[in-house]
Amino acid sequence: MKQKKPVEFGKAKKKKSKNKPSKYSWLVALVAVALWGIYLLVSGTPWKDAEPLPAEPDFRVVFLDVGQADAALVLCDGESMLIDGGNVADSDLIYTVLQKRGIDELSYVVCTHAHEDHVGGLPAALHACTVDKVYCPVTEYDSACFRSFVSAVNEQTDGVIVPDVGDSFYLGSARVDILACDPQAEETNNTSIVLRVVYGETSFLFTGDAETPVEQALLDSGATLSSTVLKVGHHGSSSSTSYRFLNEVMPQYAVISVGKDNSYGHPHEEVLSRLHDAGVTVLRTDELGDIVLVSDGKTVEIAK
Repeated sequence: MKQKKPVEFGKAKKKKSKNKPSKYSWLVALVAVALWGIYLLVSGTPWKDAEPLPAEPDFRVVFLDVGQADAALVLCDGESMLIDGGNVADSDLIYTVLQKRGIDELSYVVCTHAHEDHVGGLPAALHACTVDKVYCPVTEYDSACFRSFVSAVNEQTDGVIVPDVGDSFYLGSARVDILACDPQAEETNNTSIVLRVVYGETSFLFTGDAETPVEQALLDSGATLSSTVLKVGHHGSSSSTSYRFLNEVMPQYAVISVGKDNSYGHPHEEVLSRLHDAGVTVLRTDELGDIVLVSDGKTVEIAK
């Protein structure tokens, strides 16, 4: 056993030079830098969102006019992702859009939730294109159109993927973050996959039909919600787009996918009022038809 060196009493301790840094100073500095880095990662700063972009930016989102339903095509660097597919009655429209744009492969298909106005036209997309991965919050739902969707998925993939909150993947140079997905939610709307697509310093938040409880959960989670574009939840229903949620997102543009003179009265006046108060530019498919937004990584513009 190693003997301890005896303490020699009566000898003055050698004073440390005031100019000589403590042996712990470098450790303290490293810890400080590490803590600052962690803060930046969780605080939603632009540095976190900034992703390297190609010399010639190539990103656009086409919000398709599918009436009282939802469908959006995200295009980046030659890759494509389809988020929802409208009603079954929109199948021909979805098929035709993909054919006219020369899209024969979809890197991703996202069915935000199992209601017909989101899943109905997706089988047509899966018949028009090959697909790499398909995401949905559930793998079973009691409707003919959902069963048709699952059957089409199984024909060319290993099956529907239920994503986890926190999952991320890339579409070209755009990053896609899964912010919400709750298969156990009592209301089908609240099972909705909420995803945020980040392209350079711009971002697009897709909320499916998620209602206020999901918005509150997102606020409580501390997830980065600030986005240039918000696809307004549940077709502009007052069940979504709460003041607190909108205040956190603070979009430049809000896109509402809605049918003209629909029986639900969407978008509700309360939501339009909130968006107006926040100074957001509202774009509606019932007024404009297809809406195309283009990003160069710094700003988002409406395509002419």
